[in-house]
Amino acid sequence: MIDGVTIRHAFPDDAEAVARLAALDSRRVPAGPLLLAEVAGVPWAAVALVTGATIADPFRPTAELVDLLHRRAAQLAPPASGAAGRRVRGAARLTRHPAAPAAISRAVRPALRRAPAR
Repeated sequence: MIDGVTIRHAFPDDAEAVARLAALDSRRVPAGPLLLAEVAGVPWAAVALVTGATIADPFRPTAELVDLLHRRAAQLAPPASGAAGRRVRGAARLTRHPAAPAAISRAVRPALRRAPAR
């Protein structure tokens, strides 16, 4: 692993350095917000937070940095929505008060036993 790595959001004043990195990689600068990997203050790689597109300096050992950038981007991504998110929320609702039905049942049973028969 490379020592002295900084992972940070790219800012507008990084535009020139990011454009230089993209030119070295023969790619366009990815659209949207970027995470930047720097070594000793020099950008070596970047990843787009929305699309996951990467640019990296092809003359440096950047494979581990790109992997690290993707992992960090995944940590920063918003939680998944859709069916999986609904299942998790539903499961939390079901387990929120698991003893409530049993407690009600225990409280009602003795009262039913004491009720006079008609």
